[in-house]
Amino acid sequence: MTARTNEPGMLATPTIPVQAKLAAAWTSLMFLIIYIDYFHLFQPGEIDEIRGGVIFAFDISGTVMSIFFVVILIPTLMVMLSIALPARANRVTNLIIGSLYIPVVAINFVGAPSGFAVYYALTIGVEVLILAYILRSAWAWPRTGLVPAGSEATDLRQDLRR
Repeated sequence: MTARTNEPGMLATPTIPVQAKLAAAWTSLMFLIIYIDYFHLFQPGEIDEIRGGVIFAFDISGTVMSIFFVVILIPTLMVMLSIALPARANRVTNLIIGSLYIPVVAINFVGAPSGFAVYYALTIGVEVLILAYILRSAWAWPRTGLVPAGSEATDLRQDLRR
């Protein structure tokens, strides 16, 4: 659906469903998480630590790799769930997962080398802003108008059908 304007040549702003906005935000967050982890490899000594069997001071194991998988799996699933879930479940799921994910992305600051504090503050800040957008979008989910019950509402219901 495209909004119309009275002036010729003016650009219209189409209405974007909340589900599409949420899916786009989760996609952006997912890409940021992946790229931030990728750019982490550019820090001096990181490749050597990985070759030595250590990531973020954790020994590389099936458990650690599974945790990393879940960290990226959740936003990946949220892209699909933001489109597929019915409105009420969608809103609640986005509010819960969005709230829980703020500490997940913020924990990256714990292992930040001192020379990279600005980088980590910037990347985590952008991730938190995206999560705030997700929370606000889910919280402000549009509601449908209620039609009163009873015989006095019959005319109103028939007007809505036209």
